[in-house]
Amino acid sequence: MRFPKSLSHKLEQRKQNNALRSLPVVANRIDFSSNDYLGFSKSEVIFDQTHQFLVDNHFKINGATGSRLISGNHSLYQKTEDVIAQFHECESALIFNSGYDANVGFFSAVPQRNDVILYDELCHASIRDGIQLSNAKSYKFQHNDVEDLERLIKRSQNESTVIYVAIESVYSMDGDSPHLEEMVQLCEKYNCYLVVDEAHALGVFGEKGEGLLQSLGFQNRVFARIMTFGKGLGCHGAAILGSSELQQYLVNFARSFIYTTGLSPHAVATILIAYQQLELDSDAILKLKENSVHFNQQKMLLGLKNMFVYSKSAIQCAIIPGNEKVKTIALQFQEKGFDVKPILSPTVPEGQERLRFCLHAYNSKAEISLVLETLSKLIF
Repeated sequence: MRFPKSLSHKLEQRKQNNALRSLPVVANRIDFSSNDYLGFSKSEVIFDQTHQFLVDNHFKINGATGSRLISGNHSLYQKTEDVIAQFHECESALIFNSGYDANVGFFSAVPQRNDVILYDELCHASIRDGIQLSNAKSYKFQHNDVEDLERLIKRSQNESTVIYVAIESVYSMDGDSPHLEEMVQLCEKYNCYLVVDEAHALGVFGEKGEGLLQSLGFQNRVFARIMTFGKGLGCHGAAILGSSELQQYLVNFARSFIYTTGLSPHAVATILIAYQQLELDSDAILKLKENSVHFNQQKMLLGLKNMFVYSKSAIQCAIIPGNEKVKTIALQFQEKGFDVKPILSPTVPEGQERLRFCLHAYNSKAEISLVLETLSKLIF
């Protein structure tokens, strides 16, 4: 059967724009691209303890066998959700199969037809896809711009409208953060429901890696938090944190929760053990923070500060406009043994193409210095 011409045309356009994606080949390079901030995905301790936990508790099965509402709600779910809720100081936690599923499930189900969603223009694709599936009206505000958000709130207000505000505590393509205190206060002032995706903050911010909101003491002043486990926790899945009423509503109306097979006992046990490791492994969290400070110091010493987006997180982005140029420089990095990835348009706006450096607890200071010295030589 022939491939549709319309689809071939779209692929050809990507090729012409030097933006065609392909799956990377696994290579043994120094990691500056993965989201495994604490190294938990490679932790033999977590692997061994997860296995032993499953054996000790007689969970010698490979799958959930069905959706959580039918046969897949094994007892590990409740135990793990209780641990997550206690760790994050909230009433309830509901595990989803991925961060994408959590965001799509929340934004497609919670805001209603007469409601309004106001979202940061740099919100993740999963949030935007969920908003597209919603019956609510939606408007984007300028990135991290509290004044622009307030303008849209005032414009959207009426007696029957519920307003949801969607932001991230750390933005995945910039690594920067909003002024959370101002965002919280603004939403309280106008009775808006604040929803915060903490995918890139879990494991990174706070003494125990609890996330940026909780480290600032704002965990009880937001409507919902989305925690993703495929990054700082090094495993898979996500949870929506909030009230018990929100959990009950999502169980009844979030289609990405209802109509999918649950996570296997092994996947849920890995989440449980990873949370326990957060409580125990403060050294990894501290090392990551030290590496972030070292990266920022070195880029200033090398005169690279102005090409980077301001960030205090584990994500550092150097703006290098043009798909062809940034791909060429990334290839040179890879040839020198560094796994540094280019971020191309249309993933980011045209002219905002970049190299994205992800920092980890297991990166050495020598590696960080060398990768920035390499950037300096390739750019200048």
